[in-house]
Amino acid sequence: MGQCYARNVHGVDADAGGGVGATTITVSAAGGAEDAAGVGGGGGGGRGGGRRSGRPSPAGTPRGGSRAGATPARSSAAGSPWAGSPLGLPEGIAPSPATSTSTPRRFFRRPFPPPSPAKHIKASLARRLGGQRSPASASQAPRPSAEAPIPEHGAGAGGAAAAGEVERELDKSFGYDRHFAAKYELGKEVGRGHFGHTCLARARKGDMRGQVLAVKVISKAKMTTAISIEDVRREVKILKALSGHSNLVKFYDACEDAHNVYIIMELCEGGELLDRILSRGGRYNEGDAKVIVEQILNVVAFCHLQGVVHRDLKPENFLFSTKGENSPMKLIDFGLSDFIRPDERLNDIVGSAYYVAPEVLHRSYSTEADMWSIGVITYILLCGSRPFWARTESGIFRSVLRADPNFDDTPWQSVSPEAKDFVKRLLNKDYRKRMTAAQALSHPWLRDEHRQIPLDMLVFKLIKAYLRSTPLKRAALKSLSRAITEDELIYIRAQYNLLEPNSRDGRICIDNFRMALLQNSTDAMKESRTLEILNALEPLAYRRMDFEEFRAATISPYQLEAVARWEEIASTAFEYFEQEGNRAITIEELAQEMNLSSAAYSIVRDWIRPTDGKLSFLGYTKFLHGLTMRSGNARRHH
Repeated sequence: MGQCYARNVHGVDADAGGGVGATTITVSAAGGAEDAAGVGGGGGGGRGGGRRSGRPSPAGTPRGGSRAGATPARSSAAGSPWAGSPLGLPEGIAPSPATSTSTPRRFFRRPFPPPSPAKHIKASLARRLGGQRSPASASQAPRPSAEAPIPEHGAGAGGAAAAGEVERELDKSFGYDRHFAAKYELGKEVGRGHFGHTCLARARKGDMRGQVLAVKVISKAKMTTAISIEDVRREVKILKALSGHSNLVKFYDACEDAHNVYIIMELCEGGELLDRILSRGGRYNEGDAKVIVEQILNVVAFCHLQGVVHRDLKPENFLFSTKGENSPMKLIDFGLSDFIRPDERLNDIVGSAYYVAPEVLHRSYSTEADMWSIGVITYILLCGSRPFWARTESGIFRSVLRADPNFDDTPWQSVSPEAKDFVKRLLNKDYRKRMTAAQALSHPWLRDEHRQIPLDMLVFKLIKAYLRSTPLKRAALKSLSRAITEDELIYIRAQYNLLEPNSRDGRICIDNFRMALLQNSTDAMKESRTLEILNALEPLAYRRMDFEEFRAATISPYQLEAVARWEEIASTAFEYFEQEGNRAITIEELAQEMNLSSAAYSIVRDWIRPTDGKLSFLGYTKFLHGLTMRSGNARRHH
């Protein structure tokens, strides 16, 4: 298993709760997971955006009270916002702070005691950043002012020299347009992060002439490792590949010169979701929360279908387009995002501590980690406090791994059972039992007959597993699929209809899957190699599948186990299984079906009735528990 990395750990003080988005652990070395400055779509970013320091949380804000704590760091340059730079940089670009006077980035104060999954963070961070930081000096550094921008950290002359040596060996040419100053008039700075800052800009020419935009300026001097350069390159690639969704910040252009990389994006003037939560006294009512959660799920479902996992979903990374009450939201900050194949698992620890999923800390995760983060956001929206909280980073991680969210205290008594079930289905520590974004949109709490449920990649993965399964597994799944109610079939029926079954016989084949993917594909899907999953569906090239078989193929026993009426479903399914010829089965056969070793034979023996050699109800439920896709390979990041 690879090392874990951390970066940009903010604002969790030993004596204060810290902000909702305060603590960020990341791997992308081109900069911290700087949040949006609340003004521009480019303000977030893993590398260049403005970071808010010492943000208050809904939990720390009195009900109905005014917002306390620090305000966003802002640059209030006198005069016109389009004032030029005095140092020969492109017009409007302010120089980065000198490393000798900068405030060091905060590290974890002490190593995590075993078995913490984050115990190697300091060493891995030092290696990733090319040795430019000294953990000892960083841990003794004074806490930066909440009102001041957080500049980048320099480790003295020795560190600067080492960084210079690395820098000379790196190719920092990205191949982007080099005519930034001719195309855009840079304005005032609106936010600053560790590796750059965010500015306003006005287009000088073309169709956007005169339009005000957001520009994320990333300093090449801070790209001291090959990983940091690749992080910037990947962020631009993801933004360019995904651009077009109504709830995703628009990407316009990427430029570079000898000193900086410029990412030009849509300007969002409505502020962060976090600001709106705080302005409402720390929480939303259910009706308004649904509007927010639906937008989050729509854009995340789009990203996941394209093979992109965001890895840093939090209220600070959702901006409103305008200041209007009904303004649409935009997802920003793809600095920590990555492409992921359908059967792949990632293993680098990234994200913000309050929103990080348990499997991320265990270093084996996929798109389900984003769904956990959405569960945390929804919990905050509905009750105004975090589900997992502690005064230290290690305490937060322990809470995420071991604690259960509180649904008993006020105001949960007044929250609908559907809303509570929705949050619980997302904050399930077993990622296999978590809903996908498309499934969440079909949950009773959010269900809308007039809204189309998006295509879900989980369907392709389950079909793939079904086609490779044995007749015994298929029979068990078929009986299980017949036990669920029509209300629980809404998601499966919607997915089947998206595949546009044949009008004559109502069946589907591989062409239906190919058509559905191509209709929803972007360049990101090619990058994540999502289309390769069609190769695994090759058996459908020679036969067709009706809805009954599709229903059996797309049932996930793990997810059904999270449903309140699971025992009833399993009992009914077992009755169907018995009626359709529960055949005699050997211990060896059952163990082989479930990929169990001979050491587990004594356990498997208890699942088979000694009278007739057939599966008992206990054996059937245990068998169902094992009917899921095998985990994919974990990708290591170093």
